Amino acid sequence: MGSRLKVTYCIEPDAVSLARRAVEHLVAQVKAAIAARGRARIAISGGSTPKAAFQLLADPRQIWRHAMPWDKLDIYWVDERCVPPDDPDSNYRMTREALLNYVPLKAEQIHRMEGELDPQVAASRYESMLRDTFRLEGAESPRFDVIALGMGGDGHTASLFPYSAAVHEMGRLVTANHVENKDAWRITLTWPVINHADSVFFLMGGADKAARIHEVFLGPRDPERLPSQLIWPSSGILTLILDKAAAALLPATDGEGCGVLEIER
Repeated sequence: MGSRLKVTYCIEPDAVSLARRAVEHLVAQVKAAIAARGRARIAISGGSTPKAAFQLLADPRQIWRHAMPWDKLDIYWVDERCVPPDDPDSNYRMTREALLNYVPLKAEQIHRMEGELDPQVAASRYESMLRDTFRLEGAESPRFDVIALGMGGDGHTASLFPYSAAVHEMGRLVTANHVENKDAWRITLTWPVINHADSVFFLMGGADKAARIHEVFLGPRDPERLPSQLIWPSSGILTLILDKAAAALLPATDGEGCGVLEIER
């Protein structure tokens, strides 16, 4: 990881505005990637906050549905629960019902994690798929154009949970992670893969996140307890998109509701 990180954050007043800002950011990042390289490869996360953004992006009455260059986009997942794709807890199912059923993406553009398989098998298969689709050689890591993350109330992101084995995994692209306090398995991109992306952003809402967000970005370094601190993009830039409640303990913003933190570790 680098020693200095520029964290830019933009604060929206409510959940509707938060979803709108997230979609604007995602579409802009995808279009920039396509302009530079001809195609965009993004990795997305589950949760209620992304769901609202996906629903907005899928809405044919909204400009973003028509602005997104769907034919030049590939969608991957940051993590997945070890459940079948039709299970209510599946990140893939949420994305399918909120977005994929309504947009012109072909099957070969959608790269889901196979949560119904044995966790170790599912992780190995997803890593192999990444190596194939990104045409990786040797120890190369995939370079996603955009990775969208959330943060849990315990400070986890992706499926990198506090004190879990995945926090220490640096050699794999994808790993199966057992979460002790949930007695459940997850499949997740490893943090070095996330940090290698061109653009990484957190999407976070709710007053229950405020104290943890302050601790992650302004508190002492303790990534085993606060795995979100592992997210330190090689670009040196990290973006936070938050609602007012989640950002309550961050420093004051400028006149447009944005601010910057310079972190050194």
